[in-house]
Amino acid sequence: MAFDVSARFALPEDHERAVLVGRIWRPDVDGPAVVAVRGAELVDISAAAPTVRDLCEAPMPAALAMDAQGEPVGLVSDILANTPRATRDATRPWLLSPIDLQAVKAAGVTFAVSMLERVIEEKARGAPELAAGIRRDVGELIGDDLGKLKPGSKEAMALKQRLIELGMWSQYLEVGIGPDAEVFTKAPPMATVGHLHEIGVNPASSWNNPEPEIVIVANSRGEIVGALLGNDVNLRDFEGRSALLLGKTKDNTASASLGPFVRLFDRHFSLDDVRQAQVDLTVAGEDGYTLNGGSAMSKISRAPAYLMASTIGKNHQYPDGLVLYLGTMFAPTADRSAKGEGFTHKTGDIVTIISPKLGRLQNRVVSTHDAEPWTFGTRALMANLAKRKLI
Repeated sequence: MAFDVSARFALPEDHERAVLVGRIWRPDVDGPAVVAVRGAELVDISAAAPTVRDLCEAPMPAALAMDAQGEPVGLVSDILANTPRATRDATRPWLLSPIDLQAVKAAGVTFAVSMLERVIEEKARGAPELAAGIRRDVGELIGDDLGKLKPGSKEAMALKQRLIELGMWSQYLEVGIGPDAEVFTKAPPMATVGHLHEIGVNPASSWNNPEPEIVIVANSRGEIVGALLGNDVNLRDFEGRSALLLGKTKDNTASASLGPFVRLFDRHFSLDDVRQAQVDLTVAGEDGYTLNGGSAMSKISRAPAYLMASTIGKNHQYPDGLVLYLGTMFAPTADRSAKGEGFTHKTGDIVTIISPKLGRLQNRVVSTHDAEPWTFGTRALMANLAKRKLI
């Protein structure tokens, strides 16, 4: 199945007034460049902001992105068309993940529906064929309408006590309705992949799924300066066997996708738009299979600003800033192949994540063994920027 490489497909519906920044690979300088979308063109603004991290540290990132002098490097449409690895011309620029030095963090169990699915994973011990029965039993005990329950509240603590009495308490319920949010490291800095790239699923996993999410971007001061789309590729069987396998569940080659561009906050786009956003997803398989789902950010149980404050502050600093996946309510349960085994990815799946004010993020599923290897890390970036006299 083919990617949609058009600019119309990738960009937000109101892209004419959106401040969009990202990164491309420039073969002529043998390294990445920070770019701003200006009309139909991408403009290299690396002289003003050598990294996206530097751009986010500016007092007014959106103003810098709009006003910085730069070098036009190509049409958005041409660079998108050259991004898929299978058809890439290595002598011309292509799109990268739009972040660089930031820490890559993720918040888990932030929606009631996905919280129940995490409980089910734990009870099933990674066996998808057991999930349907456990889903029914858990639903009868605690229901699935927990969206109005404030985590850490007196009512939440009363529910916690009742579940303990019923023998149904879970570590996922602890972070779903307890006082402390779950925040974990999704991937190292520089390890994320972008729009029209491959996403990797560990071949040892037989039960996995996409997680369509909005991702917020913060500077080292914890100020949220923008947002983008993300896919927190998830191995349900690994995490279901043990939460101590979270690292192997989440941090695999090409398992953190971000893009297409960071939309910076300005008078046309703010955290209020993030809180009100709808995030939709489609999965189209080479076998003719189609899956549709979505998340309404209005149903999140912990506000984005609260999650960010739980991640960065006096107890934990990030001098290069961070991005934070906000979690998803999407948890596919319909069977794809065998009855009772639910959904799992197959090689070749095209995953598309959509939100009107952020655009579309599209990736193809491959085995991590076959994904494009990650070879350009932080030291390589610093050496390249120094060689170009940008730092």
